[in-house]
Formats: sequence, structure tokens, C-alpha cells
Amino acid sequence: MTTTHTMSSRHLWRAAGVIVMLGMAACAQSPLTASVTIPPLPAGEARVWFYRQFDAYDSLSTPYIRMNDAIVGISVPGGASYRDVPAGQYHINVDSYLDSPQQDQNVALAPGQELYVKVVPLRDWIQGGGGGDPGGGGGNYTKDTFYVWQIAPEVAQGDVARSVFYGGG
Repeated sequence: MTTTHTMSSRHLWRAAGVIVMLGMAACAQSPLTASVTIPPLPAGEARVWFYRQFDAYDSLSTPYIRMNDAIVGISVPGGASYRDVPAGQYHINVDSYLDSPQQDQNVALAPGQELYVKVVPLRDWIQGGGGGDPGGGGGNYTKDTFYVWQIAPEVAQGDVARSVFYGGG
């Protein structure tokens, strides 16, 4: 009985160790962009950086970022990512409740160019019908509205460096 008890205790301690290690890995924060080695830009391509600053009062939604309607990333509060693309014309937008031409950017990318695009969440207040019925029949509420803005490299590079890195390629 002592041998069985000892083996069971060992298994329990081993399982507890694995659980603690998994918990620590889950709590580990992703690195800041400044601490990540970014590969050189491939020949003939351009690099588009996407970032979004964190503000406690902004939406925490994570909308898709699109270039020419193809999903190229996800906008995460406080995060940055990049996409390397062939030089050419691109329409950049972020999924949003509103659909306004002022929310998007049309860009012409040259080989070797780096472009910085900031995703900006702006609150859009919607007035519902029903006079603010507490039962859900109306009232005012917000919908997630996002804009993409081109930011000058000398401003954006510092913001990107302080953002959590979410990948690229």
C-alpha cells in the first residue's frame, strides 16, 4: 500500500507542476515590438504596420483589418502587427459598424516603402426607439466604429515600439 500511495503522490505532484507551468505560460505577456527582431523587407515588397493604442475608455473589440477586402490582421488594443505586400495600390479598412468613405485609406505602395496605419476607435452613439425602455425596447447605445489613419513614420515608430507585437509576414 505504501508503494501505491507513493506513486499516486508522485503523479499528483507531477500533475500539479504541469498545471502551474501551464498557468504561468498563459499569464506570460507577449513581447513589445521594440524587443522583437523584425526580418528585412523582401525585395520588391512594401511593409504596412498596423497599430492601435490602448485607452481604457475605447472599445475592446478586435475587428479585422483588410487590404483590398482580404483579411490581413486583427486590430488589438495596445497591439501592433505588420504585413509585407507586393508594391501596388491598396484599399485599407477595418471592420466597423459605420460604412463611411472617410474611415478607409487608399494608398499606393512603392517597393521598399514602410507605411504606418493607426486604427482609431471612435464611439458612435446610436439613438434607439422606444424612449429608453429599461426592458430593452430602446434607448441610446454605442456601436464600434473604427477608422484607419496614416501616421508619419517619425510619430508612429515610437508608438509601434511600445505596442505588444502580434506578428507579421
